[in-house]
Order: sequence, then C-alpha cells, then structure tokens
Amino acid sequence: MKIGIFIFDQAEVLDFSGPFEVFSTAARLCEEDETPFDVFLIAETAAAVSARAGFRVLPDYCFDDHPELDLLIVPGGVHTAEMEKSRVIDWIASQGRSAGLVASVCTGVFLLAQAGLVRDQPVTTHWEDIPNLKARYPGLDVIAGVRWVDQGNRVTSAGISAGIDMSLHLVSRIHSQALAERTAHQMMFSWTGNP
Repeated sequence: MKIGIFIFDQAEVLDFSGPFEVFSTAARLCEEDETPFDVFLIAETAAAVSARAGFRVLPDYCFDDHPELDLLIVPGGVHTAEMEKSRVIDWIASQGRSAGLVASVCTGVFLLAQAGLVRDQPVTTHWEDIPNLKARYPGLDVIAGVRWVDQGNRVTSAGISAGIDMSLHLVSRIHSQALAERTAHQMMFSWTGNP
C-alpha cells in the first residue's frame, strides 16, 4: 500500500511524523516477505520544507513525480497559506479522487474541505479549531471530543497526537488488530483503539 503524507511549510511536526512512524514501524514488524505499507513524504516541490518551529524536512517526492497513492494523509499546522494555493488544492482533490482512502490530522481537514473531499459527513479536528471549521464549512458535521472519525474512505482526526491513534486504527482496519497492537507496543504508545 502506497501511503503519501503531504508536507508543507509550517505543517505541525507530529501531524506528519506520527503517522509516518506508525506505518513505517508496522511495516518493519511484518515478516520479511510481507511489506504491507510503503510510506513517504510528498511536498509541492522537491525543496526542503520548513515545518513548525523551523523543523526542516526533505520530501521523498513532489507533486510531479510521486507514485500512485492508495492512502493520502494531510496533516495540519498553519494551513491558511496552503488553502490559497490552487495547485495544492487541485492536487489534493485529484489525489482524493484516485486514492482509495484519504485521512487528515488536525487542521488538515480544512484542506480536505477546501478541495471538496469532505462536504456533509461527520469529521473532527483539533478542539481549538472546531468553531472555525463549523463556521467556514457549515455543511460538515463536526464532532468534538473524539480522537478520530472514520467515514469509510475519509478518516479525520483531532489534533497532533490523535494522528497516531488514527493511524493505528488504520493499520488495524487495513491489516489487522494484532499488527496495530504490536505497533503501539513497539512505539511504547498507550493506544486504546477507541475513537
């Protein structure tokens, strides 16, 4: 499964590194002949991205050269500049149509909504951003007080560390509960498996 995580300037570090750690750890824990997850970072260009607090990251791919995705993960952070970039929104919309599954962490749901990938279904985001999400996209059913919301091919999570919970949920859904539990144990992460 090809898992592309979108990164951008001022992205929240744990929003993308948490899911990356979950899927890469899960893949490492599998048998040598089984490689269920191939996870990588994608940015608009091949240039280094400066995430929150100046954390610099080199993407594996850019919009023009990445493999076809099975799962797109869109993190949050300071997302407002990305919402104004038609190339970014068009790319997210295109990947959302072709990938079997799209997930967001924290305010990444704003980018999904801007791209038209979530319109009227239940979603969640960081508690601090719930009023803004409701005001900007009144058609969405924004759920508070949960770690993630699974709506089939659209999965959204609350803020920052909740992206790890959501990613473990996706491992359990895509592969097995056993692998998700082993992954959480390997990461020394207390995962209940409940939204």
